[in-house]
Amino acid sequence: MAKHGKKYRKAIELVNQDLSYSIEDAVELLEKTNTVKFDPTVEIHFNLNLDPKHVDQMIRTTCSLPNGSGKKSKICVITDGDTKAVLAAGASVAGWEELIDDIAQGNVALDFDTVVASPSMMRHLGKIARVLGPKGLMPNPKAGTVTPDLESAVKEIAAGKFEFRTDKHGNIHSIFGKLSFGKEKLIENLKFFLNLINEVKPTWAKSIYINSVFICDAMGPSIQLDLNKDEK
Repeated sequence: MAKHGKKYRKAIELVNQDLSYSIEDAVELLEKTNTVKFDPTVEIHFNLNLDPKHVDQMIRTTCSLPNGSGKKSKICVITDGDTKAVLAAGASVAGWEELIDDIAQGNVALDFDTVVASPSMMRHLGKIARVLGPKGLMPNPKAGTVTPDLESAVKEIAAGKFEFRTDKHGNIHSIFGKLSFGKEKLIENLKFFLNLINEVKPTWAKSIYINSVFICDAMGPSIQLDLNKDEK
């Protein structure tokens, strides 16, 4: 069993593990249970009643929160077009043949949050698919990372647009802001995310779709949301 520090043990005393909380009360607890001195990212964790082994029960989409995510994304763009424009839009690195070769040979640190490519480049990415795929970095049209309008895509991602998906157990682990956003903005982001999850509910999902939702901040205890309370 993991050993927790004094601050964490004190913070977890503030959360009744036998209760689930309204959105407002849960967000208030985020600040009270913060155990770090830096501005932590606030996380959201869904357990969904899905079987991702079936393609029609998988979720993979993007999210642009009303108040942003607070996360600065490192973006890689693979294109044979104008690299200056995408770099100016917020990309960290951009290129084509040489960049693909560097990735394949391990000469580039894969510390990117997102890889974006133009449609014409997809046939060239087979060379690095086994490198990008396991890290969840392979460009995908459904995630908006394969597009002819690379500049707009990079600007959206740089502004806070991010991708999330179900894992092999049907869970979704994501973020919905920074603690410094304050209660009102975090509540707005959280409600938006909850509504989005319902909007992308797979057609073949069972009647009980969301088993549970927990939120927390970096290194803080989990707080369960009560989805039966009228918070919409």
